Order: sequence, then C-alpha cells, then structure tokens
Amino acid sequence: MPIDLARARSQTPGCGHVLHLDNAGAGLMPEPVIEAVRRHLTLEAEIGGYAAETREAGRIAAVYDSIARLLNAEPGEIALIENATRAWDMAFYALSFEPGDRILTAMAEYASNYIAFLQVARRTGAVVEPVPNDETGALSLAALEAMIDDRVKLIAITHVPTNGGLINPAAGIGRIARAARIPFLLDACQSVGQMPIDVAAIGCDMLSATGRKFLRGPRGTGFLYVRRGMIGRLEPPFLDLHAASWVARDRYQIRADARRFETWESYVAGRLGLGAAVDYALEWGLEAIRARAFGLAEGLREGLAAIPGVTVADLGREKCAIVTFAVEGRPADAVARALAAQAINVSTSTVRSTRLEMAARGIDALVRASPHYYTSEEEIERFTAAVGEIAQGRRVAR
Repeated sequence: MPIDLARARSQTPGCGHVLHLDNAGAGLMPEPVIEAVRRHLTLEAEIGGYAAETREAGRIAAVYDSIARLLNAEPGEIALIENATRAWDMAFYALSFEPGDRILTAMAEYASNYIAFLQVARRTGAVVEPVPNDETGALSLAALEAMIDDRVKLIAITHVPTNGGLINPAAGIGRIARAARIPFLLDACQSVGQMPIDVAAIGCDMLSATGRKFLRGPRGTGFLYVRRGMIGRLEPPFLDLHAASWVARDRYQIRADARRFETWESYVAGRLGLGAAVDYALEWGLEAIRARAFGLAEGLREGLAAIPGVTVADLGREKCAIVTFAVEGRPADAVARALAAQAINVSTSTVRSTRLEMAARGIDALVRASPHYYTSEEEIERFTAAVGEIAQGRRVAR
C-alpha cells in the first residue's frame, strides 16, 4: 500500500518546525516512539527504575521479537546495544586474528570501522585490504571473489555508505562469504529502516544497526544480529553478570544466545522507544517505505542536477534515500549553515568519514540530504529552490 503522507506527517511533530532532510543523521521521531519513551520515564519517576523494568518486562522482551521480524531472524539472535558502533565493535572484537590474516572491506567503508581494522592489524599483524569498486562505484563482486584465499578471516562491509546514494551488493557478498566459509559482518546502520533487510537472504553472520536514523528511534539505541550458528564461536571482548553467570569461584558461563553481547545496565526507556520505532516501520511496510523514500531521493537528484553550479555526487546502480552534492564556490559546511538558517536540516560528509573512497575521487566534503517517507514533494521543491538561491549567491551562511 502507498504511504499515507498526511497521516505520516501528522504523527511526526517535527514536521511542523523544520524541513528535515537529515534522516541519515537522525530521523524525526514519530508520536508512538516519543510516547513509549515518555511513558517509561514517567513510570520510572513514579515507582523507581527497577520496579518499572520489572513491570514492563513483557514489553521489553517484545522488542527482541520486533527486531527479529524486521530482519527475518530469531529473537535469540538479537542483542540490544547502546549504539550501532558499539554493536559492531562487540562483534568485530570478538573475532581472533593472527599475523598474515586478511580482513577484506569496501573502499567506502566508514571511518569508525576502518579505525578498528587498523587497530587490530597493529595489534595482531593482520592486514586490511579494500576490495576495488566496479564501474558503478559499488564493491566489485568479481574483485572480491578473486581476492578470496585461506588467509581471509573476515569480510566486513558497510551496506550503505555515509556519503552517497550507493548500496553495496550485500547479498552477492553473502553468497561469496558462505561459499568460502568466511565470517561476514555487515554494517547496516544506514540501510535498516529505509529498505527491507533480510539476513537470511543476505547471508551475513553478523549485522549492526542504530535506532536513530531511518528507523526513527531514540538516540542511544542500537542492536546486533548474530547468526545462531555463529554465536558460540564468538566470545565478547568483555563480559558482565548479564552476559555471563559466575557459576563457581573460578569459573563463569557465557550466555548461549546473542544477549551475551549485552551489558546489564541499559537505557530501558530507549529500548522501548526502539521497539516502538521498529513496530511503526513494520506497520507502514518496508517495501512501501523504500519505494517512497527512494523515489523522493531520485526526484531530489534530478532537481539538484538541473541547478547551474550544483553537482550531484552519488554512485551506484541502484541509489537509496541519501543524496550528496556540492555547490560550486561554496564550502559544504557553509551550504549547510545557510540552509539551517531557513530551518532546513541537512548534514555534511567529509573525507574523514570515508577517506579511501572520497580521496580517490578528490572530494573533501559534500552536503548530504536524506529524505524519508514523511517528506513531502513540496518540501523537495522548497529545498531545491533554497539550494538554487545559495548557488546563485543570493543566500550565504553567516
């Protein structure tokens, strides 16, 4: 079913205050998410944090079920983590590497992940090798397959990079990883919530994601998926009395499910807000969300490309709801400030976020605009007109 735009906007209070094109940074929370967080914080204030958690145990448990439905996984394969970076870290740092082991990644890999690769390489003697891109700018499956040997111990890829419309071929990567029996870690931080994600179809062993972006959940929330057959092979980099049990004076036992990657203390209200965000996305339908968000982004690209002095910088055969562009003679941060002065939210992507890919293209910074299904066509037109005024020098940042 098509998205009911009027309902989506009426349930999004932020639509009355800003033109929000920064869903790749943090989406506007809808009323059910806001209410879930507010309700639990009020309950904690009234009866205490421990008592509130006990009373809401059923709702908290249901969050695992909701995320499992979102990913086509099992609840026992889901861990709730405070953010996507920590979720990714818990999986990556649970792996073991030795001198000469190879970690294969993407040219457009996110900085936080690549820094972790470099740290582990420095500690262990492993090597980090980016897979070349194909002619569209996506990771080349042919190049990946040619790089496989018995020294490859991990394939770790960002599904949707931070700096453009590109969607890396996750399912194709999964087929190669499964055939070679190599663990596959997928960073789905920018893809979950704007398109359907099926871990069984993709074939990843581990997947990390955040609540705050296209899922429209609260900040400080994220989750990790670990395939059932992989869980027992991974010992988390640190444990507590939730992840493991102290069963004897000198012995502990790690949980058998993915919650071994969690810690005891958590932002309970945020977790309930995350669950509400997942349920809200499932209610709309991820296919419908993808169709509308991708369509709006394509219209935005066409509008921006028609403005003299504006260059759209997106890559990939199929492009998602992240649009990056540059305005000739205007630094990206100055464009973002000029738009902010008109209550228009965007962000910027710099070479520090995806150094290999952007440096290869000679790009230092881009403006990033990311619409979502609650964005209206009128807002796209208003945004395009605002960028046109900036390009013509009629509006400048202060």
